[in-house]
Amino acid sequence: MATKAKKAAPKKAAAKKKAAAPKKKAAAKPKAKSARKPNAAFMRPLAIGAALQPVVGNKPLPRTQVVKKLWEYIKKNGLQDSKNRRMINADGNLKTVFGGKTQVSMFDMAKLVNKHLS
Repeated sequence: MATKAKKAAPKKAAAKKKAAAPKKKAAAKPKAKSARKPNAAFMRPLAIGAALQPVVGNKPLPRTQVVKKLWEYIKKNGLQDSKNRRMINADGNLKTVFGGKTQVSMFDMAKLVNKHLS
């Protein structure tokens, strides 16, 4: 039996790459650094609702501190789901905050907590 020889594909010339010329940086004018001011809406202390008080306390706190204390409570009590870390398992105190739900996404948690702040 005779075998047919395959034709080899013609080799393409490798494209020549030009080295990019290093760009010269223009002399930048030194800018005066201004202190970043936090948004006043985030820093305003809010009253804590009765359902949220066993978790974060009863003193008025900014929204950012409420979320921080809530996460401290979740980590301390091991309430973050072991398989899906985005889910929070509610204990007795958090179940009232979460509106009776036993498990809540961490993204929905902020929305549910806002109902208990004023």
